[in-house]
Amino acid sequence: MSDAIQTADLDWQCINGIDIPICKQCGDVYSSIENGLHPIQHVFIQGHDLSTRLAKLYDFEYFCVGATHFGTGLNVLALWQLWQQVRPDNHSHLHIISVEKFPLKKADLIRVLAMWPELQVLAQQLIQAYPLPIAGCHRLDFPEQRFSIDLWLGDANEIFPVIAKTKTVDAWFLDQFFPACNLQLWQEHILNHIVRLSDYGTTFTASSVEDVLKQGLSQHGITISCPVAFNNQDLMLKAIWSFPESKQQDRIKTTTQASIQLNTVETFRQRQIAIIGAGIAGLSCAYAFAQRGHKVTIYDQSAPLAGASGNPLALLNPRLGRIEQSGKHLVTLAWLYAMPYYQKFQAFKPIHVNQLQLKEDDDLMTLTANYPSGIFTEGVNQTQIESNLKTQYSSVTLLSAATLSPHQLSDQILQHPLIQFQQADILELKSETNVQVMDIHQQCLGEFDHVIVCAALNSQQISTQLPKLTPNRGQVSWVDNSQQPLDSNQAYSYGGYCMQLNAHQLLLGASFVPDQNDHAVLVEDHVHNYTLIHNVFPEYAQSLAPIDTWQGRASVRTQSPDYFPLLGKIQPDAEIYTFTALGSKGFLFAPLCSAVLVAQVLGEACPLTSYWVNKLDPRRFIKKVKPKKPYYQKPS
Repeated sequence: MSDAIQTADLDWQCINGIDIPICKQCGDVYSSIENGLHPIQHVFIQGHDLSTRLAKLYDFEYFCVGATHFGTGLNVLALWQLWQQVRPDNHSHLHIISVEKFPLKKADLIRVLAMWPELQVLAQQLIQAYPLPIAGCHRLDFPEQRFSIDLWLGDANEIFPVIAKTKTVDAWFLDQFFPACNLQLWQEHILNHIVRLSDYGTTFTASSVEDVLKQGLSQHGITISCPVAFNNQDLMLKAIWSFPESKQQDRIKTTTQASIQLNTVETFRQRQIAIIGAGIAGLSCAYAFAQRGHKVTIYDQSAPLAGASGNPLALLNPRLGRIEQSGKHLVTLAWLYAMPYYQKFQAFKPIHVNQLQLKEDDDLMTLTANYPSGIFTEGVNQTQIESNLKTQYSSVTLLSAATLSPHQLSDQILQHPLIQFQQADILELKSETNVQVMDIHQQCLGEFDHVIVCAALNSQQISTQLPKLTPNRGQVSWVDNSQQPLDSNQAYSYGGYCMQLNAHQLLLGASFVPDQNDHAVLVEDHVHNYTLIHNVFPEYAQSLAPIDTWQGRASVRTQSPDYFPLLGKIQPDAEIYTFTALGSKGFLFAPLCSAVLVAQVLGEACPLTSYWVNKLDPRRFIKKVKPKKPYYQKPS
């Protein structure tokens, strides 16, 4: 995922009066309606017996389908249509993982899918959620339908090796991805990882029979058959990774099958989850688990959002990385996930952020030039946006940004019927069969299947296995500017930031004082915030009310030794996890990281690469000591 995404360049050819799109880059026919949806249904629905398998899913069971090619999304829509017809009335969930190197432009997608009137209701939902052509994993989530899609944009040779295995893929749609050359590279980078993401019981189908595919699957012990395809002429490929059949392997088979039966009772059930901390990390995690139907109890020693997440207004204002590295840039990936995630909340308000270029060597114009249209406008003169703002600095405008009202967001999350909040000061966690949550009076508040520690700086007191966390004090300021308010749909970023808090007040931020954890509102921090805005908008800054009339709020951010969040299981033998140390990017990181945590805890598909899963692992600071060989060993 190291290259900028190229959208599909289509050549529309009229065949028998029907417009057929052909991708110029790879020569693939993207869609044909000659036989309707019947070939897709025959190969990818009937070939996996999905009507029966999906209808029999247990309560809280999670079924995962992998598709090697997204194309027009017809395979996905056909499966989605089936899911609506057969899905059981329980908390089961269907998830699709798909890959695409040359995604269709949205206009082309609309044109293609218009050919399929029987899919229009679902097609419109797909079109509305269709992502920007930026490398990385794009999660399209439809929680009310218990259905989701992970669309990975990029080269399959680079994507398949980095997909984390947090859930076995139950069925594979193998379509339109066979190489014309370098079969060994394809097998190493794609096929071997398709198998890695699979297990006994996984099924495979393809619309054509390729020798390289047959041989590759057979080498892994996967049983191949080649029944007649839809047209009764060509062959299709059908395969299953069967349980071993030898005597020794029969024991393995029996054990595995017994484990599966146990899982239907033990795993496929509603979980009891405790979350320690009611900042944006804890609230996001709670909402993610509740959306999956699990019961969540949030504990906090004070009110929700009492810490760093409780400022009067939050700004989603990422500094995006180079488009060529977007698939590896955590801030960019988090932004791609956060924007559609927050849109379902009333606290969300889309705005534009004008990012000023303060340093000559920090060339924002070059950085943003290659992003898809609709994300940035470049070289905007500030006086053209705000008549009362003048500056010597050039800027770019991030069009895909937002503000959030934290307390409004918190209220909406806590209204979820499966989430309850309790004020309590948690002292420790005891792990036995379940995890016991103990308060400062050594009273057990409950036993839980999983506990997530999201207590910011206090996290290391609750769980001593965590690395040392550093406090960094920050203060925001607000001042009456009713005489000259700024456009409420605009914000400005310049090392600090400013935006309208409401119709009468300007919000400015934020100071950064390392190794300080006090919450007093200080004049010197107001001065700091004033200096930041004065450096870029001197005339406007001078017109603001005197600093002694300013108000503010101070809080403490938490950082890890390497400045990345801590996310994942704290110790291997206990169901205790953490999500903390978000620094100043809590609202940006929270949605994506919560989804990763859900994937780890519940065994679902992960929307982040294995590199970042390991990079954020809270155990990453544990030094791995290699055993030393003795200098001399007596011969035996």
